[in-house]
Amino acid sequence: MLVELVAFVVSRQHAFEGRPADGPRPDPEPVARTSIEVRAELGIVGDRYYGQKIHKNAAVTLIDEASLDEVVRTLGLPGPLDPHLTRRNITLRGYPIDELAAHRAADGSRVTGRRFTLDSGTGPITFQANRPANPCAWMDEVLAPGAMKALRNHGGIRATPLTSGVLRLGPAELTVLD
Repeated sequence: MLVELVAFVVSRQHAFEGRPADGPRPDPEPVARTSIEVRAELGIVGDRYYGQKIHKNAAVTLIDEASLDEVVRTLGLPGPLDPHLTRRNITLRGYPIDELAAHRAADGSRVTGRRFTLDSGTGPITFQANRPANPCAWMDEVLAPGAMKALRNHGGIRATPLTSGVLRLGPAELTVLD
């Protein structure tokens, strides 16, 4: 399926620490990127979660830009939201990425997240979708009051890269493997 990779965020440090009312910590360098290098089992080169064993299953976060459009509609905001503000590593448009996350079935059993690939022209990178990337109170501070609630159930996913490669902004192919 053809999607568009619309934003990448790579940050060496956490910006959302402490109380949201105190505001985010400023980044020492710009976080927006036009391309990212992904390494199998490690994450995105240069990112705060890269190579962190405790974050292995959450090394890369992805969100569908349509979720941000829904926040704009729900909250009656005047225009599009900057996808970089969510701090999700990859913002894409054209696929409901939340559907790939692990979840509980109606009978209470655990459903494993799906494997998928992204290919922006340099070869496919395989990811294992894990748990949802649930929104936090910081979304009310950096996006708009009420954004945390508006993003519930579609705040993106946390994933593990299974193969290495490079992604570039622009058109890409997303393939669900299982």
